[in-house]
Amino acid sequence: MRGGCIGGGGDDRGRDGPPDGGDRGPGGRPGREDARPAAPLEQPNLVAPVDVPALSPRLWVLVAATGVLAGLAGSALMLLLEATSALAYGHRSGDLLTAVEEAGPGRRVLVLAAAGVLAGAGWWLLARWTGPGGSEVSTALWRDRGRLPMRRSLGTAFLSTVIVGMGASLGREAAPRLAGAALASRLSDRAGIDTAHRRLLAACGAGAGMACVYNVPLGGALLTLEVMLGVLSLRLALPALAACCIATAVSWIVLPTGPTYQLPEVPLSGSLTVFALVIGPLAGLAAVGWVRMIRVAHRHRPTGRGLLIAPALVFTGVGLLAIPFPELLGNGKDIVDLALGAQLAVPAVLVLLLLKPLVTAGSLGSGASGGLFTPTIVIGALLGALAGRGWVQLWDAPAAGFAVLGAAAVLAAAMQAPLAAVVLMLELTRTTDALTVPLILAVTGAILVSRALDTPSLYSVRLPAQ
Repeated sequence: MRGGCIGGGGDDRGRDGPPDGGDRGPGGRPGREDARPAAPLEQPNLVAPVDVPALSPRLWVLVAATGVLAGLAGSALMLLLEATSALAYGHRSGDLLTAVEEAGPGRRVLVLAAAGVLAGAGWWLLARWTGPGGSEVSTALWRDRGRLPMRRSLGTAFLSTVIVGMGASLGREAAPRLAGAALASRLSDRAGIDTAHRRLLAACGAGAGMACVYNVPLGGALLTLEVMLGVLSLRLALPALAACCIATAVSWIVLPTGPTYQLPEVPLSGSLTVFALVIGPLAGLAAVGWVRMIRVAHRHRPTGRGLLIAPALVFTGVGLLAIPFPELLGNGKDIVDLALGAQLAVPAVLVLLLLKPLVTAGSLGSGASGGLFTPTIVIGALLGALAGRGWVQLWDAPAAGFAVLGAAAVLAAAMQAPLAAVVLMLELTRTTDALTVPLILAVTGAILVSRALDTPSLYSVRLPAQ
């Protein structure tokens, strides 16, 4: 993915003098500054990279339509997720973990086995029905000119939502991201816009799908820019913000409007600020290991008839592990809630910190499609909670702060998106002043370590080999 920066990569407009260096005296030496008037200085962050598309009134109509479609699609998929959980475990209110515990060990194994059979058969049939072509947002944006096959993408989003609702250890965000991007891609084809505008619209659709299901409009916009487009430019920020805000507002019709994680009040703390300097590098190392695990799992995904067998075997194994550890089922939101409330004993934290990444990578490696956003937050929250248990012996601080700092740092390093990670954690928890500085310090340390080890993002390691 090509990196970018604000104001980078543009032409020579807005600089003093012409492109060849301005006035020069005899012999090529610079002449006097007042030899002729300097060109007016253009606003630097408006000088976008040369491949950033211009924003026409027609494009703004498409951006608004993308936001509406992504909001509707995300809302529909989350309703499907809730209906699936209710059918599988009787989960109609409260958290999934309570429903799973009340359902009993035998039901956990049977539901996960059924999810594996459905996943294998569903994606095998979908591949045969839709023909060649992938349904990964990152592949479409970086390799396929922003094009996504509609039937394959919506079918994948549907299956992914159902198996996560049944307890698969994968994130729920992959489905609305994919649906939003696919709808934007189809909208682009209908409108007949060029490749640059199609990529922008598909990225906005993906970010909007993510934003609406987590109620994080600003975080979704930053994901669009930092992760999917790799460019921070005002010309791109405006459509990303618009699409994510519209999609989030549309989703309020049926989805909750509060924070995803209920965080106890965390006051300003010198202890947490210093802890952030310690947890950042540790989180960076954890993120490196996590990304490499996902790379291995993705490279060994089965194809052909192997897809009919592998998910059933892996998911049944996850169901068996869920007999003693029901927290393993689902995307991991309940684990984060427990870590934020300091409701996990140290042995449980250690076991979940080992098993949750393994079952998630195994589920992905079996051929199933799902997200890694919440599972990544789980790893960071557990790491922060574990380190915090030792830290409070030296310097007391609120337990919830340790988990939030670990989650943000691992998320930033795994996604290679520091700004998005900070804003996402603030939006997910609705915390502001007390944790902003420690969050930035922890994220900075994690990113420095991951970059020093030349670690790619969770999204780029899932790209197919060229």
